[in-house]
Amino acid sequence: MPTESLPGQAKPATTAVFSVNAHHPVASRCILRLALGTALSMGFSQIVTWPLSFIAPVFTMFLLVLPLPIPTLKSGLKLVLVILLPLVLAALTLLPFLEHLRPVGVLLVALALFYCFYFTSCGGAPVVGTFMTVGLTLVVTIGSVSIEMLLVVAQGLILGAIFGQMFVWVAHTLLPDLKAELGVPSATAQSNVSVPPKPELGEARRKAFRAFLITFPMTFFFLLSGASTSWTPVMIKVASMGQQASIDSSREMGRSLLESTLWGGVGAIIAWQVLSIWPSLLMYALLIGLAGLVFGLRIFQGSGMHPKSSMWSYAFLTMIIVLAPAVLDSQNGSAAGTAFYTRLLLFMVIAVYGSVAVAVFDTFWPSVTEQKGRKPDSDSCG
Repeated sequence: MPTESLPGQAKPATTAVFSVNAHHPVASRCILRLALGTALSMGFSQIVTWPLSFIAPVFTMFLLVLPLPIPTLKSGLKLVLVILLPLVLAALTLLPFLEHLRPVGVLLVALALFYCFYFTSCGGAPVVGTFMTVGLTLVVTIGSVSIEMLLVVAQGLILGAIFGQMFVWVAHTLLPDLKAELGVPSATAQSNVSVPPKPELGEARRKAFRAFLITFPMTFFFLLSGASTSWTPVMIKVASMGQQASIDSSREMGRSLLESTLWGGVGAIIAWQVLSIWPSLLMYALLIGLAGLVFGLRIFQGSGMHPKSSMWSYAFLTMIIVLAPAVLDSQNGSAAGTAFYTRLLLFMVIAVYGSVAVAVFDTFWPSVTEQKGRKPDSDSCG
């Protein structure tokens, strides 16, 4: 039976997306860049094996899924400082309160978390908001248990930011933008790109509050449980889930949380089974590169982004933060298989909780655009 569609017959959506990306030079270049940069960064992180070395490919992936120009030294240092300063401020201001006046410290942590989500809801850079949230969560949960472990986490985050950006630069250098057909903003064309309008103030507050209510209960649980560095991947997932909720304001948000965790988990299971047959660094890097190609087809579309690019980006993130710590555990001789499936099960539980929380919140506090007969606020984020 022929597989080609008849004249005038619409192709399936999945086939159409793959066809567009396969023939569009900008999308193809972005997909290859995502796969190459993330695979190289992951391979490097496995060689150096410093604590939390898997943060480097997470940084690389986050920066390569965004329509950004090649990073410069100035922009790279600025991003590192943006991530470092909240860590220092949180350690100096929040930890003393958590140690000596815990109720006040918990309240300050709640306010800081809300601001991280509000920053993204008002149009701030998602990568900055995500790692501000990750850094804050790790500092207050791990730093309240041990200052020595906090220093290890801070070192991992800073080194991950530095080397993660280095491999973004490597990917852009090996696969530069196509100037003639470029549809994604480049360093020279940014002035000609229209800046999206600032979100409405009321809607930004609503999205930030929704993300806060999803994330804070789990952060509070980690504060009470005496979290250690072994919980770091879970806390990264919680922080990224909150940022995902602060970006997307639709009622499909709960489904998006489940889908991103499901597809990321499927990718991690497949890669884990292949690595159990052939435990090789080369195979590991190739699997991450293959995942970048597969997820990239759903992240980039034509000269822009796929409508569900956020969901597929977080699916790729889920795969990395489920798989990478387990591979590091196997190198240290611990029970990596048990930890892998335990972590994956915990991720699914967190995703189900987040989906239910989003549904309940949207039922009692719907979006402004979903409320009939209500005029949106005229104020916008400043």
